[in-house]
Amino acid sequence: MATLSIPLSPNSFCLRSFTPKSQVFPIPKLHSSITITCSARDGSESKRSLFHFKEIKNVACGILAVWALTATSPVIAANQRLPPLSTEPNRCEKAFVGNTIGQANGVYDKPIDLRFCDYTNDKSNLKGKSLAAALMSNAKFDGADMTEVVMSKAYAAGASFKGVDFSNAVLDRVNFEKADLKGAVFRNTVLSGSTFNQAQLEDAVFEDTIIGYIDLQKLCTNTSISADGRAELGCR
Repeated sequence: MATLSIPLSPNSFCLRSFTPKSQVFPIPKLHSSITITCSARDGSESKRSLFHFKEIKNVACGILAVWALTATSPVIAANQRLPPLSTEPNRCEKAFVGNTIGQANGVYDKPIDLRFCDYTNDKSNLKGKSLAAALMSNAKFDGADMTEVVMSKAYAAGASFKGVDFSNAVLDRVNFEKADLKGAVFRNTVLSGSTFNQAQLEDAVFEDTIIGYIDLQKLCTNTSISADGRAELGCR
């Protein structure tokens, strides 16, 4: 049995009858919340409502259920939080091993939690590593060599990558929101699906970057990109 308690605004909506001649049946305005109980047990269905009308067709129960789930799911997504900071000893060193499971889809056997770790000027330990779905927010990678690294679906919001070399790296679907990427090198780098909202991209190099058209349009809205960077990207 599924029970939905749906607070609705006074605005009305309509149900469309699936008959050869489609007809629209307006539902009277609502002045309070409704409760709908749908049950598939023994083929029966019960409905309790505070509607100001007596009956509602069976299809309404399904339509309202789908509508309710669709309306609430964005709220749930918006309230999602990152897991607590890992207490595992030497967790920052996990980046030197990386994650080799499900690189493209960010699937992992164990989360790689690199938050608040400091890899400043690391020139050997990160090169070519797979950091799929790694948690990297507020970490420091300034001056590090991250060539050929794989960061599919990584969360790097607020991290610092000043002067990092990302040449030949795969950075698809990475969240770089508010990250510091001044002087970062994205030479022949895959940036498909990655977001750079409010990221700092002064003097970043985008030579031969691989990026989709829609993602490019979004990236070009970042005003911190230098004139040379915009030219390399082909921003209009």
